[in-house]
Amino acid sequence: MLSSQPQPLPQLSPLELSLQIKSFLSGTDPQHGHKLSPRDHARCSLLLLQCLPPARHAVLEHLRTVFHDSVSSFLSERDSQDALPPSSSSQRRPPPPPSTQGLDEVTLEVQRVLEEFIKLNPRAWAPLISAWSIELMGQLSSKHAGRQGMPHSASLNELLQLWMSCGATRVLMDIYTHCLSTMIGSCPDACVDALLDTSVQHSPHFDWVVAHIGNSFPSTIISRVLSCGLKDFCAHSSPTDTADKRVPKLGSVVGILGHLSSRHGQSIRQEILRMFHESLRPGSKQQRATLPYLLQLAALSPSLLGTVCQDLVDSLKPATLSQLQQHCSTLPREELDNMLNLSVHLACQTSAGAPRLLRFLLDTAMPASVITTPGLAVHDSVREACDRIVRLLLLSLQKQVYGRPGSRGTSEVQPRAVPFLEAMRGHLPELCAEMLRLERKRHLWIHQLIGLLCIYSSPPCSSEALCILLTLAQSSEELGLAVQLHAVLSSSVQGLAQAAVTRSVAQIHAGALTDKCALQLLQNLALVVQCEEGSMGREVGMALSEYLSDFGQLLLHSEPGVCEAACILLCSCPLPTSIPPSQLHILIRSSSHFLFRSMHIRSSSGVSSASRLLLRLCRVSSAGRKAVLNQLVEGALHEGNAGLFGGNRPSSTGPRLGNDTASLLESNSHLGSAVDFSGSVWSVFHAGVIGAGLKPEENSKQLGEEECTENTQSLLSLLCHCCARKGEDGGQSTTLDPEAAKTLAVTLTENACPDVTNSELAWPPEDHARTTVQRDLLIYKCFCQNPLLFQLLHLIAQGRPALCYCSVLLRGLLAVLLAYWEASRHQDSVSSSWHLKASCELVSCMGEGQLLPPALTNMHEMFSLLAPFEVRLLLLSVWDFIQENGPFPQRFVFQSGRGIFTRDFSREGDPAKYMSIVHSVLHRNVDRLGLLSGRFQL
Repeated sequence: MLSSQPQPLPQLSPLELSLQIKSFLSGTDPQHGHKLSPRDHARCSLLLLQCLPPARHAVLEHLRTVFHDSVSSFLSERDSQDALPPSSSSQRRPPPPPSTQGLDEVTLEVQRVLEEFIKLNPRAWAPLISAWSIELMGQLSSKHAGRQGMPHSASLNELLQLWMSCGATRVLMDIYTHCLSTMIGSCPDACVDALLDTSVQHSPHFDWVVAHIGNSFPSTIISRVLSCGLKDFCAHSSPTDTADKRVPKLGSVVGILGHLSSRHGQSIRQEILRMFHESLRPGSKQQRATLPYLLQLAALSPSLLGTVCQDLVDSLKPATLSQLQQHCSTLPREELDNMLNLSVHLACQTSAGAPRLLRFLLDTAMPASVITTPGLAVHDSVREACDRIVRLLLLSLQKQVYGRPGSRGTSEVQPRAVPFLEAMRGHLPELCAEMLRLERKRHLWIHQLIGLLCIYSSPPCSSEALCILLTLAQSSEELGLAVQLHAVLSSSVQGLAQAAVTRSVAQIHAGALTDKCALQLLQNLALVVQCEEGSMGREVGMALSEYLSDFGQLLLHSEPGVCEAACILLCSCPLPTSIPPSQLHILIRSSSHFLFRSMHIRSSSGVSSASRLLLRLCRVSSAGRKAVLNQLVEGALHEGNAGLFGGNRPSSTGPRLGNDTASLLESNSHLGSAVDFSGSVWSVFHAGVIGAGLKPEENSKQLGEEECTENTQSLLSLLCHCCARKGEDGGQSTTLDPEAAKTLAVTLTENACPDVTNSELAWPPEDHARTTVQRDLLIYKCFCQNPLLFQLLHLIAQGRPALCYCSVLLRGLLAVLLAYWEASRHQDSVSSSWHLKASCELVSCMGEGQLLPPALTNMHEMFSLLAPFEVRLLLLSVWDFIQENGPFPQRFVFQSGRGIFTRDFSREGDPAKYMSIVHSVLHRNVDRLGLLSGRFQL
């Protein structure tokens, strides 16, 4: 066919043609006998090709030598130029060797002649010339790949720049692209086949050719490369045989598409998806082999797999899945199993599209729901297949995680990466949230996947997963998943609970969690610690004990729920054997603050949890108990908490207009002097400010009587438990510990009247009260504002002889009451309700603490029936008795049988002399008090 085509030039005569053939074969001039130069020899071959096309094979073979010599000359000249010193770079280049002079012109003549042949008969000449040019470029690339100074085959840009600067290889590239552009509209398979065959032989040195041609004809090259690869796949392998060594062009297809994926990834995706969807239609053997072919390509190229995976998953709609199911149903069992195993392998190797692939598999494998839209439902066989794929995927991941070298830390070999798990590392929060939805089967699969991901990744991933589950779990079932995950990971990850707690504390203090999440986390930690089954509770409890101060700071959180959860957690976790004093005091202060705050917001659960925590801290050490008692008393007497127990907040001193802020200088100016005259007769008392009227009345109670009573009972109950004596069996006794009661008494005295000393136990004569008027008034004011003081005195009185250490308070209050009753002009004492109640409470309390004998103690029963001066007379007898029988702890004797201290008044002299006033008052009011006379007999 080639010989019958029209000749591009006029034919030579037979003699001239024979001479040209002889010159071509011998390489000499027949007329002169001298040897032809390479340029003349090449031109002779071109003339022969023009005149005698059947000689094309011999001519083209000779032209190979021409191009080899031209490339060698170019590279030699380049090497010599690079060897010159920098100072000689501007010197004239040395002339090329005589044997290679003029070859560049010859290569251009070769291009012109061959393109003329292609133009005259493209169908005949284009496949031949394209195969010749592309094979020659492959030979040149491989021949000079190891040459010194050549770029590495991986440096594709440098290699492409070098070869395209060479005239010979540029001519060959132009010849091939001319052939491909000529045949692209009719049948480019021959040209593409030549490209694939050469790529198989000379890759990777030939990759620069593939890259250049692919970027020039991306659509054609991609589609025809895939098509030619599919033909070769069908010709060399059966559908059940996926060994790529039997498919020569498969590796070349992978390499070409790999080079093109960076710039033409979208075109590759579209072409592969087109082939996939066309393969689902009933058709020829080639269409049935398309799916195994595409799977094999993806298995050989991770980049190609990542390029196609996401779009392929998105295209798998219910209709497409139905077609795929029908297509696979016709395949043999063995072939179907091989495809399934290969699909699982590809899923393990997926990185970019791993999250989307996992969601698709889980959604499709989930059992059908009654609310599923009919158009979105999938066939049962499709669902079963996805279920099997999910189980096989998890099994494959498990084998890779537990079977890879160095996975258990026993080998120095770098463990092999698992792309699917690598891609899922950044999606751990989504996986945990998805698992906690507790959907059928789905949460079990995700639980297993999270366990594998944590073991595969570094230990921080395990603690992160556990921390996320503890933060998000909102039910016992959800929290159980976290416990199960710990059981799975604890054998592989050391110190998991400690790391999870550390991470949780760091997140809370960094503000990374919302108040709702922080509350849930604290509640779940408390539930885990309270659970007696399993090792997680013990390990978490031990870890929490190292962060007591951190959780103690949460007791001051702005959200009450977080405070309460932190309090419950501290109540649940074990306390260390020894807590540093600073840390213990921080916990106590925070707990007491939370207690009173809970009372303010009327949270009974908060009061209960705070009380339990303070009781735990109280039992840590004697110093802890003292600190707890001090904080409770100080907090209860604080002006901001007085209303909780029925008290009143103190009003400000002096007028304040508008929004003026408090000023120490202003307060001193209103007092009239900066000098403190307390304790002297020159003390000044202010009833108001001239021009501003009297002081404003004190604020009324903010809580109802029921709430105040409840708060008081809660506080007193807590104090009783804190001061309780340990029983013989190690439990709590019903009696108070004298030392604890003494601590409570001293604390109460210091907070009610700070400028007194605990050594002032003895009572001076009544006249001495004139020198302590200001201090006594401060004590009186404190009792007026805090009715809780009487309750505390009654509690202290039960721990005899602790009431002795409140002597200053008792004396100051009694002195003020005596002065009040002396100045009172009322007909009866009932008109002064507070003073009457205070007098009764004072005498009753002193009697309960055995500072008074029983006969004097009972006198408070008559106060409401007496005149004010008579009340004063009875209180004077109390003052006289305590003055002569001072309230000293030495007067009490411990009774080991009963375990309490008692006082024997019979050994302290005759108390009858103090009863004369009592009897006189009885006789004077015998008509009303006659029935009570029997209670005052000694």
